[in-house]
Amino acid sequence: MIHSIFLKYFDEVARHRSIRKAALVLNVSSTSVNRKLLSIEKRLGVPLFDRTPEGVELTAVGGILLEHCRKTLHDYERTKILIDDIRDLRTGHITIFTVDSVSVACLPRAMNQFAETFPDISISVTTAQPEDVTHAVAEGEADIGIAFSFSTHPDVRILSEKSAPFGIILRPDHPLAGRASVTVDDIAAYRLVRTIDARGRNSIIDQAINTLASPLSTHVFTNTLHLAKEMILANQGIGLYTKIGFYDETERGALQFVPLLQETLNNVRVATMVSSSSAVDPAKRLMCDAIGREMSRMRLDS
Repeated sequence: MIHSIFLKYFDEVARHRSIRKAALVLNVSSTSVNRKLLSIEKRLGVPLFDRTPEGVELTAVGGILLEHCRKTLHDYERTKILIDDIRDLRTGHITIFTVDSVSVACLPRAMNQFAETFPDISISVTTAQPEDVTHAVAEGEADIGIAFSFSTHPDVRILSEKSAPFGIILRPDHPLAGRASVTVDDIAAYRLVRTIDARGRNSIIDQAINTLASPLSTHVFTNTLHLAKEMILANQGIGLYTKIGFYDETERGALQFVPLLQETLNNVRVATMVSSSSAVDPAKRLMCDAIGREMSRMRLDS
């Protein structure tokens, strides 16, 4: 790899067409600059400059290398500015809108990671339905949104996505536990525990199953995932959810997740999104990265 010192030397020599003038700008000796150029030319096996009594002129190979050199130096300066911005972060505020399930374990872990580096940046979190999350990001009410990405929105940019198919959440002693998958007909005989998004009859679950021959019976409606989880653990019904909000319980075996064979519910993805009309500042970017890392670690399809 060509050393960064050479890039600076090479750029200045090409700019001034003179080793002596470049050395003055760099505040080093002409001998040092020339020695570095000769060393790289020897390693590459081709001359980068034609040396004349008036100065130096780039060769064809030198011109190609100069383009790479200046792009590298430009990218380095941009990266250095970004690093300086991150290092100088002290205070600020981030507003997050998210679906309820992400707020249970995934988001808190990401927030804890972020707080280790930026303890003085405050964060507000609001749980909402997927369409409300997307609207909040598009309207600038939320810096970051985390929701199911059913369709694209012109004012929203997705930074990362994770497949999050729906399935049934149940106790390990339930008759359907241990199965590789289930159909809607398989679960029709069992009562459901569902969160309140279904009350409006426009949720993704209702859209997927409202035309099916086998009606599903809901035993418990609630507006909090915590209560839904407790009801499932108490054997008051089975849940029809993604695995996200029940991830810790399924990992330790307190609950099981069985994939549901239903095309619409199999193709669900959860996305981290920001406004497409505003820049992603370092704080938002780092928080989004932390959320993306937590999501990537989760096995949500089995």
